[in-house]
Amino acid sequence: MLRGIFRTKNLDDLLAATQEEGHKLKRSLGPINITLLGIGAIIGAGIFATVGTASAGDASRPGAGPSLMVSFAITAIVCAFTALCYAEMAAMVPISGSAYTYSYATLGELVAWIIGWDLILEYAIGNVAVAISWANYFRSFMQDAFGINIPDWLATDFRTARKIPGLLEHAPHIFGKPIVFNLLAFGIVMLITVVLVWGIKESAGFNAGMVMIKILVLLFFIGAAFYFVSPSTMEKNWHPFQPNGWGGTLAGAAVSFSPISGLTRCRPWRKKRRTLPGIFRSE
Repeated sequence: MLRGIFRTKNLDDLLAATQEEGHKLKRSLGPINITLLGIGAIIGAGIFATVGTASAGDASRPGAGPSLMVSFAITAIVCAFTALCYAEMAAMVPISGSAYTYSYATLGELVAWIIGWDLILEYAIGNVAVAISWANYFRSFMQDAFGINIPDWLATDFRTARKIPGLLEHAPHIFGKPIVFNLLAFGIVMLITVVLVWGIKESAGFNAGMVMIKILVLLFFIGAAFYFVSPSTMEKNWHPFQPNGWGGTLAGAAVSFSPISGLTRCRPWRKKRRTLPGIFRSE
């Protein structure tokens, strides 16, 4: 039995399974698509949603302060080495499945099963956090830009609602039970799901458009910062540079780290070994 749960799957068998009729995926992504997918995955929650908490810290960890720029440099180095490792593994096992497939081929069935569920939990928890963050931003934008107030009970999850005084009492009730639902977070998850189900080529095109918007937003932010904040003022705000020492700097790097494991699903790539450098270019 122990031998069975640790049995590995031969690489030739893994490759042969991808050629079975009904299990093939059309290879339609090239180097530009791969690079933009990587940039889209990296310029996301790690930059837009976690920069504030990485810099200021919270009750459980110290903040990086101005040394956040060092935190990003450390993160970039770690990501670069991670990209090289994933590129080599994906070239050796050029099929979809990410860490699950690599575990199955090298460590055995039990480890692959555990890794598979870890990936599901990772993506589920990550998507929930990003969806809730996006919902809060969108609600603030609608309020500030158009004066449209989305009710609290339609923009808050039940767990958070229990911590907000008066929210459950003022929410609509059905059979005595308060109705609280984060419709905005649910809506964006459903929208992205539709885009993904639409097709890999269409998803890549949608991602390319979003990447252009992200880059423009970042360039606008950098330009506005240089316009309104002079270099001399910046220098004054950099003291102390590491208010919490290296502990805060490393904690900021850990919070800002953006995983690139999603790039290892290489089956839809047209020329796997030639397009793998897209992983590294995106870093």
